Formats: sequence, C-alpha cells, structure tokens
Amino acid sequence: MTAYYYDFHIHSCLSPCADDDMTPNNIAGMGVLAGLNVMALTDHNSCKNCPAFYKAAKANGIIPIAGMELTTAEDIHAVCLFETLEGAMAFDEYVSAHRMKIPNNTEIFGEQLIMDENDEPIGAEEWYLHPASDISIEQAPAVAAQFGGVCYPAHVDREANGIIATLGDFPPIKGVTCAEFYNSEKQAEYFAKYPLLKEKRIVVSSDAHNLWSIRDKAAYFEIADEPYSSDLVRREIFRLLRGET
Repeated sequence: MTAYYYDFHIHSCLSPCADDDMTPNNIAGMGVLAGLNVMALTDHNSCKNCPAFYKAAKANGIIPIAGMELTTAEDIHAVCLFETLEGAMAFDEYVSAHRMKIPNNTEIFGEQLIMDENDEPIGAEEWYLHPASDISIEQAPAVAAQFGGVCYPAHVDREANGIIATLGDFPPIKGVTCAEFYNSEKQAEYFAKYPLLKEKRIVVSSDAHNLWSIRDKAAYFEIADEPYSSDLVRREIFRLLRGET
C-alpha cells in the first residue's frame, strides 16, 4: 500500500473569487512543493480549465482529477469529481444549461479566465459563475453519477454554503458516500452533533483560492498501486470515494 497525498478542492483563475495567478501550471507547481500526489481542480460551476490542468498536472508529476464545486438550488456547495476528463466536460455542459445566466461584472469579479496548458488565456466565461443552479442537493449525486462522477457536500464545517449551516443538519441523501471537512480538527465535534457523518468517508481539502492556501501534504489515501499507473491510482481513489472498498 502506498500513501497518496491529495487535495480535492482547488479553484483556478476561472473562479470569480480566485486569484488570477491560480493558473494550471502554478497550481500544479505548488502541489509539487506541497508534496501532493493527486490534485482536483474544482472551479465554481465550471470544468472549463480542467483540460489545461490535466496537461499541467501530468507535466509536473501530479495525478489530475477533473471536478467542479457545484452550487445547488439550496445554495449549498458540493464537490463533484469525475473519473475521466470527458465525463467532467459533459457534466460541465449539463450544468451550464441548469444555472442562472447573469453577465459577469469584470470590474467587480474579474475576468473568469479560461487557460491553455501553457497558462495563456484562451477565453473568459461571460456568465458569472457564483449563482446557484437548479440542481438540488438530493439530485446532485445521481446527476454526477450519470457522467462517471461522485458528489459530496463541501466544507461541512463552514458557515458559508455548508450543508449543515444551510439545512441545520447533515441529512441522509441517496448517493452521498463522503463529506468534506475544511478543518480536520473539527471532526470529533461534528461527529458528536451529526452522527450520520461518522458513516461517511471523510475528505479533507483546502478549498484554495490562492496559491498560498494550497496546504502541505496531510490528508492521504492508502492505495495498492501495483503495477503502477496513474489510471489505476485514479480508479482506486474513485472506488474509495464511492464506498466500494
């Protein structure tokens, strides 16, 4: 078994609240400095920087995962991760048809930049990416699964857009096998208050919106990786996230 250190919640310069220097190569480079092995790009309601991140991560020896931080109809943030880049991009198209189309005010929120693998801008998302979709938190896991993905509530221990702060509880939701903590030290407190959390696989990630928020390696999965390939590691990670092992 090999320990694979991960961060499954990172925003690029496509997210309106992220710094412009959160480019694919900068993110991957910081992952190397942090000692990470696996990283997921999870911009708000979009996967459009995932193709560039895939290439940048591979060039830096990082195993990439394509993802999204979906804003549900209840204004809850949910991490959606996909086993393939193709699945993520198909999910991106689905979500694009299910979110509010409000023009982005670049003077307030920035450009929402779409990058290539060389960190060169190739476009910008014209619609503001923060508003909620019409996909409910109960629907989201099944929708993500249609595209080969997993979906779980983000930062359950935070007030802003956390499922517990929004709903007042951690409810049973079909298809939710994981829960994300921002602060791992709060797990015992939350397990005592919300016993259902103890039944979920806990993921701890940074929700980084700037380079210095990408944390040094801490959270990891132990994976049997022989004969090694990045595809095998990614597949085993998704088996764990789905609760299959």
